[in-house]
Amino acid sequence: MDTLYVIYNDVINSLSNFLYTYILIILLVVGGIYFTIRTRFVQFRYFLESIRVILQPSTDKANVSAFQTLMVSTASRVGTGNIAGISTAICVGGMGAVFWMWITALLGSATAFVEGTMAQIYKKRAADGSCYGGPAYYIEQALKKRWLGVLFALVMILTYMVGFNLVASFNIADSFKAFDFYHPKLTPLIVGILVAALFLLCISGGGKQIAKITAVMVPAMGALYFVVTLYVVVTHVTLIPSVFAGIFANAFDFKAIFGGFVGSAVMQGIKRGLFSNEAGIGAAACAAGSAGVSHPVKQGLVQVLSVFIDTILVCTATAMLLLCSGVEFNEDIAGMPYVQAAMESTMGEFGVIFITVALFLFAFTTLLGNFYYAETGLSYLCREAPARGLKYLQRGIATVVVVLGAVMELNTVWNTADVLMGLMAIINIPVLVYLLKPALRCLQDYTRQKREGDDPVFRARDIDLKEKTDFWQ
Repeated sequence: MDTLYVIYNDVINSLSNFLYTYILIILLVVGGIYFTIRTRFVQFRYFLESIRVILQPSTDKANVSAFQTLMVSTASRVGTGNIAGISTAICVGGMGAVFWMWITALLGSATAFVEGTMAQIYKKRAADGSCYGGPAYYIEQALKKRWLGVLFALVMILTYMVGFNLVASFNIADSFKAFDFYHPKLTPLIVGILVAALFLLCISGGGKQIAKITAVMVPAMGALYFVVTLYVVVTHVTLIPSVFAGIFANAFDFKAIFGGFVGSAVMQGIKRGLFSNEAGIGAAACAAGSAGVSHPVKQGLVQVLSVFIDTILVCTATAMLLLCSGVEFNEDIAGMPYVQAAMESTMGEFGVIFITVALFLFAFTTLLGNFYYAETGLSYLCREAPARGLKYLQRGIATVVVVLGAVMELNTVWNTADVLMGLMAIINIPVLVYLLKPALRCLQDYTRQKREGDDPVFRARDIDLKEKTDFWQ
């Protein structure tokens, strides 16, 4: 068993390095630039509009509101990647990794806009009147390629139910290393079992129950975390200029970058940025497809705001907390140990307890949001009618994954998640490029109606949409 584990580690590590060195860095950056230009910088032009949109109630009582979809997509985006992921990026890639996370988010928000809009255009109507959608659906409906939609759904289930939830569970267990009672064999297993039991209890309520839970937990979690990080930054305000100088200097240290690209600021920034905001991998579009809004662009803008909250706000807050703490970072303390050391140096024992609780809340809401996407993938595979036994099997496997993640190693869980989400991007981004015209026409229609002083309402015929849709007729 140990030999197989070692072989798996070697294979997944090599595959991760290959994907991010030769394929994904080009796909994500070039794709983000392309969508930014084609949408005429929609993520900047309509940023204030995105805030207005989330405050609007759902136009259909059968569907969740724009705010609830923001919370579901943010619950998945804002998680362990925003705390332990930032620590790992800085410890492995240096301070410059923060800059490349910003770039990934700013460019990726345009990609998130396109996939969110596409999910709304091609969303499907359920028997109870609610709606659902995502990449698998717009792939099948617009490209007429069911097999590609099935492939995407399978990879999405593996990414969220296995890859991302291994990371979330691992980081919850890893956060207990700072306490005296920690036992390297027993503590991770006990934590894994307890978290898995709570996770199973929550997911038994289904997708709408998950939306209700995250709508309460995410705002409270984020507000409290910001208060503490703001306190740390304010009490170390004199260090901020040197921190920003270090971020920019390290970001453009090309000799260091190309001397060892695998551990460079660029690769670590893109890896952890993508893991954190998920722009381009397509799953957040599943939440976008479930919203009741009057125009698809509104959900595209909600996804822009979600990426902004995740990376520009939460990730930056964590980076400032770490880099202003004065604690020296290195690869040996990557992950939660660096975060806890930073909190202890600034707030004492209370800081360690607080960040452990915060990490648990971030990670647990991530577990719930991730499973929502895994359920969506299963529904697509079974044409919206998975058998009850299959649902129970999925919940059982997901629960076992939570236990396994708690007892695995750092490199194994991160590399597994990186490879799986990379495969999602490899499928989704080329599809978005090919199907971009409907999203652009939709944006033009939205802009026209706003100029005329209307609250935009979408009709498929207004953009000459060829495919018949369940909505917008």
